[in-house]
Amino acid sequence: MATNDLMSELQKDSIKLDDDSERKVVKMILKLLEDKNGEVQNLAVKCLGPLVSKVKEYQVETIVDTLCTNMLADKEQLRDISSIGLKTVIGELPPASSGSALAASVCKKITGRLTSAIAKQEDVSVQLEALDIMADMLCRLGGLLVNFHPSILSCLLPQLTSPRLAVRKRTIIALGHLVMSCGNLVFVDLMEHLLSELSRNDSMSTTRTYIQCIAAISRQAGHRIGEYLEKIIPLVVKFCNLEDDELREYCIQAFESFVRRCPKEVYPHVGTVISICLKYLTYDPNYNYDDEDEDENAMDADGADEDYQGSDDEYSDDDDMSWKVRRAAAKCLDAVVSTRHEMLPEFYRTVSPALIARFKEREENVKADVFHAYLSLLKQTRPAQSWLCDPDAMEQGETPLTMLQNQVKHTQRLHLPCCRTSSSNLKIDALSCLYVVLCNHQPQVFHPHVQALVPPVVACVGDPFYKITSEALLVSQQLVKVIRPLDQPERDTFDASPYITDLFTCTIKRLKAADIDQEVKERAISCMGQIICNLGDSLGDDLPGTLQIFLERLKNEITRLTTVKALTLIAGSTLKIDLRPILDEAVPILASFLRKNQRALKLSTLASLDILVKNYSDSVTPAMIDAVLAELPPLISESDMHVSQMVISFLTTLARVHPLSLAKIGGSSILSELISLVRSPLLQGGALSAMLEFFQALVGTGTSSLGYMDLLRMLTGPVYAQSAALTHKQSYYSIAKCVAALTRACPDGPAVVGQFIQDVKNSRSTDSIRLLALLSLGEVGHTFKYNYSNKQNVCVMCSVLSSSASVAGLKPYVEGVWTLLLKHCECAEEGTRNVVAECLGKLTLIDPETLLPRLKGYLLSGSSYARSSVVTSVKFTISDQPQTIDPLLKNCIGDFLKTLEDPDLNVRRVALVTFNSAAHNKPSLIRDLLDTVLPHLYNETKVRKELIREVEMGPFKHTVDDGLDIRKAAFECMYTLLDSCLDRLDIFEFLNHVEDGLKDHYDIKVNIMVADMSHLPPTTPYSMSLSLSPQVKANSVKQEFEKQDELKRSAMRAVVALLTIPEAEKSPLMSEFQSQISSNPELAAIFESIQRDSSSANMESMDTS
Repeated sequence: MATNDLMSELQKDSIKLDDDSERKVVKMILKLLEDKNGEVQNLAVKCLGPLVSKVKEYQVETIVDTLCTNMLADKEQLRDISSIGLKTVIGELPPASSGSALAASVCKKITGRLTSAIAKQEDVSVQLEALDIMADMLCRLGGLLVNFHPSILSCLLPQLTSPRLAVRKRTIIALGHLVMSCGNLVFVDLMEHLLSELSRNDSMSTTRTYIQCIAAISRQAGHRIGEYLEKIIPLVVKFCNLEDDELREYCIQAFESFVRRCPKEVYPHVGTVISICLKYLTYDPNYNYDDEDEDENAMDADGADEDYQGSDDEYSDDDDMSWKVRRAAAKCLDAVVSTRHEMLPEFYRTVSPALIARFKEREENVKADVFHAYLSLLKQTRPAQSWLCDPDAMEQGETPLTMLQNQVKHTQRLHLPCCRTSSSNLKIDALSCLYVVLCNHQPQVFHPHVQALVPPVVACVGDPFYKITSEALLVSQQLVKVIRPLDQPERDTFDASPYITDLFTCTIKRLKAADIDQEVKERAISCMGQIICNLGDSLGDDLPGTLQIFLERLKNEITRLTTVKALTLIAGSTLKIDLRPILDEAVPILASFLRKNQRALKLSTLASLDILVKNYSDSVTPAMIDAVLAELPPLISESDMHVSQMVISFLTTLARVHPLSLAKIGGSSILSELISLVRSPLLQGGALSAMLEFFQALVGTGTSSLGYMDLLRMLTGPVYAQSAALTHKQSYYSIAKCVAALTRACPDGPAVVGQFIQDVKNSRSTDSIRLLALLSLGEVGHTFKYNYSNKQNVCVMCSVLSSSASVAGLKPYVEGVWTLLLKHCECAEEGTRNVVAECLGKLTLIDPETLLPRLKGYLLSGSSYARSSVVTSVKFTISDQPQTIDPLLKNCIGDFLKTLEDPDLNVRRVALVTFNSAAHNKPSLIRDLLDTVLPHLYNETKVRKELIREVEMGPFKHTVDDGLDIRKAAFECMYTLLDSCLDRLDIFEFLNHVEDGLKDHYDIKVNIMVADMSHLPPTTPYSMSLSLSPQVKANSVKQEFEKQDELKRSAMRAVVALLTIPEAEKSPLMSEFQSQISSNPELAAIFESIQRDSSSANMESMDTS
């Protein structure tokens, strides 16, 4: 009890001990370690942790001395408890990065005792404990032991040949931690020793140990071992061919380590590694697979079991080690596939068929790893990456997606038995794999296999393990889409009726259950929603009861979001499911959700209400609509444009199917909020498009006081009244688009054009009125083909050019406008040149065959201003939609990008901006040019001293870097290429320039790019040394401090992103950097804030997906 009380007191921050008390407490705790009662000893060891941070340094040294002495004692119990005590003390010492003198002093005292215990101790148990403690100390405090590293190495190396395998394994662990912090000379000595011993190959046992040691070193310090791979890999390949299964397993594990930790250096040997893995993936000398298993008609489970039984007596599973070789081969292939995305087509030719063939693997542990490797291959093939979907890339022959489609028929029959296995992990992997395959292929591909697919999946839905049930419900939901694809009714010839009862029964059982896991509840709701959506017309009397269950789930706070999404799915079904039994109760509940402080719920509810009003207008009463309308005004705000867009879309639907319900909005706050939103500078994109549709629908209702002229006055009134509400230029663009939308929907609308022309010509008109009039004329002119007079043409032409890329109506005037624009393309004022360039680009779209060659010819102009205008104009010919200019542009864009070699700095900068636009909007234009463009792009990321100059500002000198803008443009291009052309990049060269950018001016936002790069395969980001800029001087201006704070936040965002890389926390550089962050209160607070924001963003993304 006394020891327990002491431990409680020591854990309090308020306790202070004087010298005498410290000595007495330390003496008593050390004495208690020798107590005969084991529980007292355990409590005494627990006291050591808080005690170390409470007593002075010399007392800690006393504790360490005593523990080291006791660790070598004759009594086994005292040795064990002292070893635990030493580990506890080491764990409580400050990290090496803190520079603590106490930690350094303690480490020096312990190290000498440990090395002698390891080298000379005959008792193996003491050796093992000493090796454990040494490994712990090297892991946490290796940087403080640099002077001892040679002696530690000399005492560890002989242990690699110890007769005890346990000693060898712990020695390998200790050496792995040593190489994380040792100097280069020690590392070279270690590698030379291992290579010489491997070359000698004295015994198979020690060879296995040395291979394991090299693999461990690679895992802990891959960036250091890379230069030795040319010597190591031939030796490992040679040992793979020896008849020793254990050695083969270690060799293949070493290959996996090289692939993951030394990706650049191992690249020349990847082909060799793949061939060895494919060879040993099928290595099963003690088992004969029936040839009939290769035939898809012979996949009967009972028959297979009988075949297997016949050979069970010929060997003993206990003696068979070949499964470990196969498992190592599968894991190594997984590593190759995960880190070598550029070899994806090759993987589908060689690796994919081999993995599919091994779905029949008899050993469940191996089968799970085979599935994991195949899942990695599928994840690399997901068409979410733009370069995989690029239509031009698709034309280049067989792509990963087309090869996967050709192979999918082979996967069905091979992984179904996995759903009937007894291994939970294997079931989960099989279901995950099946789900990915079902999601990425046309339903017709699976129709021949549905009879085999449904029974095992239904059985898994009833599995008692919630994770299996959850995955099975996800697969069931996808199977429902397969057996009756509503989006392809003309191709729906498959008879789904035999499977409806089984799928419905297993799902309704899970839907009704209340005492199940939350994940299963949600997936049961989603699955049943899909069943009703696709098969609801076949459910008969079961449908009303199921809808009542949905109503109950809608009232439950935990399941309401998932239920709203399911109801949206059902309401949108082409089968016109009868929802009348629940609408009276459901709509008011949905309306109440709009008040909840949960954004994902609001978005889903608005989508659900929209589809309900659209498809069930006869059943939705005015009272229901009024209840919803009352909740809408607070949701219309520029602070959340997505929610506002959903509200506007709902109002548009109301205007079309329930026009009478909008009569009330004229006097409510809804319309005033909408008009306020139109004047917001943030209104653009989807929200603006929704607003235009709403005004068209509203004016079409013919509601009194909401006619064309009424709405026009509401929109344009503030401009003519010189209201202070319009402070941003973007507001005029939005109002002009709304005016054009109203005009398009109203037959009398075109009459307003004359008024706008008068406003332009009127000398008394203010600039604001003229701006609105011109923009409105442009938008209206884009919509209607008016027969303008010549004077009117002059007013409207520039407005039309600025309003849209579709300007075919101007074709008769192109030559005159082109000539006029060229006169201003050499203007010294950049803003003017940009406007001219935009107009040139838009005009080129009218007649690209004639005008594009002209633009190309102006590249030879002697004026750098003219060249920059021409290159900028090309940017405005590129959009993310297919255009007639695309084939012509692809043939000549290389000539425009040659301006990256232009002697003028500004021309090179605008060339980078144009290149960035092409890479972002239409990567197919520049993909084939990357080999020639990238060297020039990388060249522009370098800091050039000749562009840095000093400017005298009175008594002060200010440094100006003229190359900063072009470096920013270059890094923006790199950021874009990372997303659109990842397969064409040499990622290691790319990372070298990124690392240089991290040391550049703080305006270079490379930290943001690092955050995106965290989604790359887990390779070189480990070796990137993140560092914060020096502290700002105390007398700096406020902006300097703000920039420094933003840089810190960017760095913290990068660290949080890098930590999402698998096993990132094992990197010594990352661990060291995290320690620095933790020791700095300011950085620690920022880091925690970023982590919280990242977690909440991920959760919201999951909610809205």
